[in-house]
Amino acid sequence: MKQDLAGRRLVVTGAARGIGAEVARLAAARGARLALVGLEPDRLRGLADDLGRDASWRGADVRDGAALKSAIDDCAEVMGGIDLVVANAGVAAYGTVRQTDDASFERVLDVNLNGVFRTLKYATPHLERSRGHVMAVSSALAFMPLAGMAAYGASKAGVELLALAYRQEVAHLGVTVGLVHPSWIDTDIVRGADGDLPSFQGLRRRLPYPGNVTTSVDRAAAAIVDGLAHRRSRVYVPRAIAVANWAKGALNSPLAWPWARRFAAKAVPTLEREVEALGRYDQLVPRAADPAHKTRSS
Repeated sequence: MKQDLAGRRLVVTGAARGIGAEVARLAAARGARLALVGLEPDRLRGLADDLGRDASWRGADVRDGAALKSAIDDCAEVMGGIDLVVANAGVAAYGTVRQTDDASFERVLDVNLNGVFRTLKYATPHLERSRGHVMAVSSALAFMPLAGMAAYGASKAGVELLALAYRQEVAHLGVTVGLVHPSWIDTDIVRGADGDLPSFQGLRRRLPYPGNVTTSVDRAAAAIVDGLAHRRSRVYVPRAIAVANWAKGALNSPLAWPWARRFAAKAVPTLEREVEALGRYDQLVPRAADPAHKTRSS
């Protein structure tokens, strides 16, 4: 395993599971020092133990600005600074705009968009000192709207514009900014939706390529870690998603609307019935973290 991140000090939010946890594992294998931030203390503690003496963890909710600032500052103190950040924490909700409740929609925006804002804001002083690099996890749904995913897509489109504006704001500080655009990744979010909503997997399969592809967590994390090592400005998972980004004007044009309308007319009624039968709009979420800062003992 190459050691191109040797000694680099990396903070990952949403690190307890999924993409965040696998980014931590791969980055550690390539020599990085890790600080894990998330909501599930048992998982964070176990992952930090697995990664060894150069890993620490801090429980914090990205919706709580004071707690997140404290966590990031503590991570910087433990590691002696921060070189790299992956703003990864994210959630999803079920239902169409007319159907979902206000609290579920607002929660998705607060975690996925405001949480990235808070991560960038409070990491900036540390990144300025190291002239570091941050990667914000957006989504292919930032430029490929999908019925029933309005909250998630809106939050991830917001992340893209937030990160692009932030890139301009911190360029003179020597800080560089990258965006990650995954399509469907085999995480708890996607598996949970498949389990909760019987039609969801079929809906994804009917999308045109590359929107119908599901990628492993390992592959997604490897692309992000490569992006960190090379300070890339864009990471697409799979790479073919780049074409959708370049073609987003056409995808959202009057020319494409007849297909989108037919697709949605078939998918939406079934999706709404399944959400009503499920009886909730949020995916099952982890409990809040223990606020205490935890590190490996020496």
